[in-house]
Amino acid sequence: MTRALAGAPGPVLAVSGWMRQVPDQIGQWVEQDYASLGTDGFGLSDTREAVRRHFGVDPASIAVAALDRPARTGAVPPEAVAEARARYGRES
Repeated sequence: MTRALAGAPGPVLAVSGWMRQVPDQIGQWVEQDYASLGTDGFGLSDTREAVRRHFGVDPASIAVAALDRPARTGAVPPEAVAEARARYGRES
């Protein structure tokens, strides 16, 4: 993983349909700003789409998270994140 991402522009956002613990295992070897999303928790029973939305690993949530990481460093205006949250219904 270190070689694959060496020198690549960051941040890196890892997304898993499993617990975040899975992608978190490689975080220590990623030099870029690294964040992970996953389905932490158990006991939730619903459609795949609803579960992904609940845990923030659906396409809309991933898009918001992908904007949020560079916004933290000023590379993306905060207004872009707010607009994406409103557009995709991810206000929280």
